[in-house]
Amino acid sequence: MSRPAAMRCAGLLALCLAAWSCAKSEEPRMQNADTLTQRQHDSVIGASKLPNAQAISKAQAAQDAENRRTAKADSVARADSL
Repeated sequence: MSRPAAMRCAGLLALCLAAWSCAKSEEPRMQNADTLTQRQHDSVIGASKLPNAQAISKAQAAQDAENRRTAKADSVARADSL
């Protein structure tokens, strides 16, 4: 490869790298566009008329009950340790 061709190749490579590094990623914009939490998203789906969507609402209710039981057990354990 002749010297001018190598310089053009190096320049083209540098230009490509600069363009690539300056390119904006689509990922952050997509993350900011969705403002619902996962639970809110699931609640919307659970309230929909989609087939078997009520299972999501039932699963959330079961999770809430388990969280209440866990919180109660934790508070009893903290009271016993005092």
